Amino acid sequence: MITIWPQYLDKNLSLSQGRKISKELAVKEPSLSDIERALKRMGLQYSVDKQRAYPGKWYEKSGRILVEWDKTKLELLKEVSLKIKEIRN
Repeated sequence: MITIWPQYLDKNLSLSQGRKISKELAVKEPSLSDIERALKRMGLQYSVDKQRAYPGKWYEKSGRILVEWDKTKLELLKEVSLKIKEIRN
């Protein structure tokens, strides 16, 4: 199981604020539903946990998604981000 927080994919955040992928790959303000849509199109098993807060922003319930994935977390984040860009265009 891999956890995806929207912060991991947010182009507006710095690496120290939680972004995990390069700015070129990241998207602007990804929502849980953006990530969910991308995972659906990728045919992956996942579960959404809307009441969770990212540890770096414990006061803000941004939610998270747990994904069944057998490769690296970074590969998953890059693919999800590219899929969100594809959906938005």
